[in-house]
Amino acid sequence: MLATIAALTPADTDLPPRARRLALLKRILDGTLYDALPYEFHEERTASGEYIPLRQRRPSVRYPLARIVVDDSLSLVFSDGHFPAIATAHVDTATALADIAAESGLNQIMADAALRGSIGSVAIQLRVLKSRIFFRVLDTQHLTPVYDPEEPDALLSVTERYKASGADLAAQGYELPDPGANYWFQRVWDADAETWFLPQPLDAEQSPLADEARTVRHALGFVPVVWVRNLPGGDEVDGACTFRPAIETAIEIDYQLSQAGRGLKYSSDPLLLIREPAGADNELVRGGGNALVVSEKGDAKLLEIGGTAASAVIDYVRCLREMALEGVHGNRASADRIAAAQSGRALELMNQGLIWLADNLRVSYGRAMLQLAHMILRASDVYALTAYGTKLPSLDATARLSLVWPHWYPPTAQDRAADAQTLVALTGAGLLSRDAAVAAVGDLCGVGGAVAQGGD
Repeated sequence: MLATIAALTPADTDLPPRARRLALLKRILDGTLYDALPYEFHEERTASGEYIPLRQRRPSVRYPLARIVVDDSLSLVFSDGHFPAIATAHVDTATALADIAAESGLNQIMADAALRGSIGSVAIQLRVLKSRIFFRVLDTQHLTPVYDPEEPDALLSVTERYKASGADLAAQGYELPDPGANYWFQRVWDADAETWFLPQPLDAEQSPLADEARTVRHALGFVPVVWVRNLPGGDEVDGACTFRPAIETAIEIDYQLSQAGRGLKYSSDPLLLIREPAGADNELVRGGGNALVVSEKGDAKLLEIGGTAASAVIDYVRCLREMALEGVHGNRASADRIAAAQSGRALELMNQGLIWLADNLRVSYGRAMLQLAHMILRASDVYALTAYGTKLPSLDATARLSLVWPHWYPPTAQDRAADAQTLVALTGAGLLSRDAAVAAVGDLCGVGGAVAQGGD
């Protein structure tokens, strides 16, 4: 069914197949997959009386399975209670990174990036404006990265290229020969500048000209963009989509629920069948105060749909949902199965599939967060950075950084007591330093932001 819907979705043949694939996955995540279908679900026939197949109708019920899976997994990655702390042995660097992360809203940026990147990839741009650090999340549908062949994890450039209407470009101040036409828009990030280009007609053969008025030279010495591949798999540009294994099942759920709703509507308004010969006057206004009188050989019945069909559909949908969530390692826990005094470890075991998914996302987006932190340190060599209006001290660009992630689930009082006893025993025996013990329970005691590890 997905291939059928994709065939009915408009596509630009001038763009690479990757852009079409990401656009389709984005429609699924946003809940707009069926917008390209021409008919509503209740429309059974066209104006000429032709039957409309179900594949051309938009479901009347849409279960957001893809968004549910993504939101559940991200709640264990970048929610307020699961955001990691940046750890380093340099106290000043740790404090500065914590202040920058708080002022720039890095938590929200990473959550937005992980949400939009669930289709396969996402890019995060770093900007230095008036000595302050800002981040911006970029969709990768129209972006193309170029890596250093001798350093495959280092970007040489990122190119953005897509079609834009002349009216939109004119609203941004561009002077165009034909505002009613479409144009190619392009800009490139490299180690020296963010280069904008003048809009180019679609049939132009020459290379676009640089727009010097809009071009920004940052002179950072590196491309201020982090490219994130969502999950293991995919290709060299895009990772695997979080919800890809459940798409076909989600579509089946939407159509089954829509059909069930259609049947319930028919059940609440049954069809009246009259078999002749009936009374002399066959005109009838249905209602509780009216009676239908037929002759001795006549008959009248109400054609109704039994409720067992709707129940069967609901059971089928529940089964489909379980299968889909199992396929993508989503959250299949039910509140009815959770006892009152469960420990954090018990919840981890019950939601092992969801934790596996979130753990893989922590690898991808945690690495991106560390790359952004290293970019901040390198940018401090070029610009005098500030946070909350205060000039930051010199930051060590060679500092080793790591992330300290909180527990998957908040530990119970019994869990905390056991952890405390263990840490006391380890520190008392000299096997663990006091700083390391504090870092281990810092998230439980309200110690947020960056964390200094070790000592100088």
